[in-house]
Amino acid sequence: MAAFLYRIGRLAFRRRWTVALVWAAVLAAVGLAGMTAPEAEEEPFSMPGIESQEAFDLMEERFPGAAADGATARVVFVSPNGEKVTATENKKAVEAAIAELGDGTQVASTVDPYESGAVSEDGSTAYTTVTYKVDAAGLTDASRSHLDKSLEHARDSGLTVEAGGDAMEDMGGPSGTAEAIGVSVAAVVLLITFGSLAAAGLPLLTALIGVGISLFAITALAGSLGLADTTSTVAVMLGLAVGIDYALFIVSRYREERAKGRAPQEAVALATGTAGSAVVFAGLTVVIALAGLSVVGIPMLTEMGLGAAGAVVVGVLIALTLVPAFLGFWPNAILTRKDRKARRAGGTPRETRKVNGGTRWASFVLRRPLPVLLAAVAGLGALALPMTDLQLGMPGDEAKSTQTTQRRAYEALAEGFGPGFNGPLTVVVDAKDADDPKAAAETVSERIGGTEGVVSVSPAQFNESGDTAVFSVVPTTAPTDQETKDLVSSIRGDRSGIESAAGATFEVTGTTAMNIDVSEKVQSALVPYLLVVVGLAVILLLVVFRSILVPLKAAAGFLLSVLASLGAVVVVFQQGHGADLLGVETTGPIMSLMPIFLVGIVFGLAMDYEVFLVSRMREAYVHGERPAQAVTSGFRHSARVVVAAALIMIAVFSGFIGDSDAMIKMIGFGLASAVLLDAFVVRMAIVPAVLALLGERAWWLPKWLDRILPRVDVEGEALTRPAEPEAEPAEKDLARA
Repeated sequence: MAAFLYRIGRLAFRRRWTVALVWAAVLAAVGLAGMTAPEAEEEPFSMPGIESQEAFDLMEERFPGAAADGATARVVFVSPNGEKVTATENKKAVEAAIAELGDGTQVASTVDPYESGAVSEDGSTAYTTVTYKVDAAGLTDASRSHLDKSLEHARDSGLTVEAGGDAMEDMGGPSGTAEAIGVSVAAVVLLITFGSLAAAGLPLLTALIGVGISLFAITALAGSLGLADTTSTVAVMLGLAVGIDYALFIVSRYREERAKGRAPQEAVALATGTAGSAVVFAGLTVVIALAGLSVVGIPMLTEMGLGAAGAVVVGVLIALTLVPAFLGFWPNAILTRKDRKARRAGGTPRETRKVNGGTRWASFVLRRPLPVLLAAVAGLGALALPMTDLQLGMPGDEAKSTQTTQRRAYEALAEGFGPGFNGPLTVVVDAKDADDPKAAAETVSERIGGTEGVVSVSPAQFNESGDTAVFSVVPTTAPTDQETKDLVSSIRGDRSGIESAAGATFEVTGTTAMNIDVSEKVQSALVPYLLVVVGLAVILLLVVFRSILVPLKAAAGFLLSVLASLGAVVVVFQQGHGADLLGVETTGPIMSLMPIFLVGIVFGLAMDYEVFLVSRMREAYVHGERPAQAVTSGFRHSARVVVAAALIMIAVFSGFIGDSDAMIKMIGFGLASAVLLDAFVVRMAIVPAVLALLGERAWWLPKWLDRILPRVDVEGEALTRPAEPEAEPAEKDLARA
């Protein structure tokens, strides 16, 4: 591996113009394809294999043209000062508002609350549902503007008017603020790390080129593959993060080789052969983690994982080819100012110091490995304890800021009609084989209506064929309450008895039931996902490090950091401790996809740090150093770069904490805390402590396994050679650049 990548780096340096032009052509080609590709249609959220999705599919089949996935806006009217919405003036204002709402070009229907009985018992609150002909993504700016203006006109009458529903969601897409913050912080961190504008700018430039290629490629394929916006968002986020990291490690190793007196071409080749090998295997672990998301069986997660995995592959290829080519264009500009001055004066750059912050920290851990290990594990274990109280769900309008109309509409409905009114269940009765479909639907309705925890059941609505009925069930509790989940389980648990009495089958769906089903599916998929991803990664690391215990230690450390970060998420977003500091106004269940999402992304990034840090230790050990010396050598060469990479990641993810959306806050906080814990506690404390305690045993591998494992030479043992003269004659003029 190292010898092959050595040749790749040397060739890229010598043929730098060809490499640069090839990548420019690739960027131009995918850019043109992306800009000319037809606009992708937003695919509805789908979750195969769960009852609520099957019921939804049945509704679409039996109620054709009913726009089951059409956007809706639930508009709530609250009378002022103890008045009633049934009072003459208030009623006129409500009816005028409904008439104006119904004038929208994309509106399919509106409902009169006075005819449908959508008025609270105390007469203070009424609501109407505006149904659109298209889904939320298909709403035009004109339709959204018309809805907003209608609400403002209704408020002029003195009524309190708020609106919720998916028609109110902002479909403008991400603003790019978080990415801009991440790039800005990355630039500062890189400048501090390298002390050179060129060295700081090169990883940013190559990462942005890779992100551009990935983004345009996803845009070009989005129409034919039906990719969602989240696919490109995650690909950009991870492509930017790993693209900077991988280039950072190549550039850092290049400067190290130059400090040993090697010529630019040789330094590039050695950097690509050694650090490039770590980049390849680190990239493979990220790809495994992301592609493994397909195991969960959620199409959206599969798309996100494969799209991001593609971005990581592009990042690896650019690090191995374009970075060496750019180093060929500016071989000395990458060096520090002092090193450039030394070169102009006829000297050589300084070799890496024998003692730095990394070696001092490593020495501290090596002197007291057991206390450091116990303290780190105890701290992570304490943070992970709240995980036992983890409750999964899909936070809705109740989790939004009180400054939003959706949150105020949610509260007004809960106060006027009860907390369960915001999360009604939808029951679909398939009476196709029943002798009397209406009687069958009535039996199902009566039996479910008599279940404890049900407030009311709406009249059944039949399709044109008269063989399928739909009705709503209003629980006594809020959509995210455990009691509501128990109610859904109770209704489904009584299915056999109800269906036997009715002579028809039924299924439970609706947003609340869908969220419950999604949570259960994600929970059941988490263990298989971990087994697949961690298992494959352990095998990969076994090949890289040729050790049994090092890969197992890496996987165990990752699990500790992920559990601790999930515990921190539970503490803040579910239990509410410190929530005010992050601007979280309402606590509740953790987003269903959060554990899988966190595991998939953080596992790949954690293995990045593991490979980059421990591969330098392995390299030193293979080249003859004692185990303790090898740990110190690894920290001397890699600690500063790993810290810089982690700080960049934390900055990128922390940018999302400032978002107004509670779910985005949760994702940003979870990812930032996971990287913080994994990089600074697991990799910087637990890893050296465990290696110190294991000593020679850390690198033990059974002879029979050693014989059958492929040898990839990540350490660059085949590349070991004495330092060459400072510069070759043909490179003298180039070196002055």
